[in-house]
Order: sequence, then C-alpha cells, then structure tokens
Amino acid sequence: MIAVDSSVWIDKFRGVATAKTIALDDHVLSDEVTAITDVIYMELLRGAHTKAEAARVKLAIEQTTILRLGGLADFEFAAELSRRARRKGHTIRRATDCMIAAVCIREGVPLLHDDADFDRIADVSELKVA
Repeated sequence: MIAVDSSVWIDKFRGVATAKTIALDDHVLSDEVTAITDVIYMELLRGAHTKAEAARVKLAIEQTTILRLGGLADFEFAAELSRRARRKGHTIRRATDCMIAAVCIREGVPLLHDDADFDRIADVSELKVA
C-alpha cells in the first residue's frame, strides 16, 4: 500500500507527466492498494471548480483506501511533527501536511508526494516518502 498526496493527484488530473505521476500510474497498474487520507480527499474535492469536476475527481479516487484521522491523538502527533520541524529550522507551510503525515506514520504507509514539506517532515520523523 502507498498513500498518494494531492500534489501528485492534481498533476495527474491536469495531465502533467512527472516522475511522481508515472509512479502513481505504475502503482495503480500493479493492482497494489492505493490510499489517500481523509484530508487529501477534502483537498482534492476542494480544488474542483464545478460539480462535474468534483464528480470526476470522486470517480478517479473511488477505488482508493481512505486512511482517517483517528482522534485527538493524531492531531496532537501532527502538532508534534510541526514542532519537531520548527526546532530543526524547517517551516511547514500547511498544518494539513502534518495531519496527513501523522496518519501515514501511524499506519506505516509510505507517502508518494511532490511537496517539499513532506521531505522536511520525513527529516524529523518516521515518515517514509516516495
């Protein structure tokens, strides 16, 4: 199983070929489980401009496994990840990235991404990135 961040899905939806979108295509073709977090689900739907576009997004991700924030412990861990990064001199631009990372770490699932903040989080945690 691999979780895929919205940074990769957005490029895929736009038809932009990158090393990360190719890795996503390869992963899907291998019949391995593809996951997203509930936060990524919201981010993808939030980016849709019309109801039709939102429906296309939902159709594209309907076969993914949804990994969910489990409660206050996940939020506390996300805050801890942000503090760890800050202590090391890294600024994490969006709190949602820490929430996504917290779920992936808890579940032991690597994250395919194209967002430098996840590399910064991985530098101070057990987050596995692809």
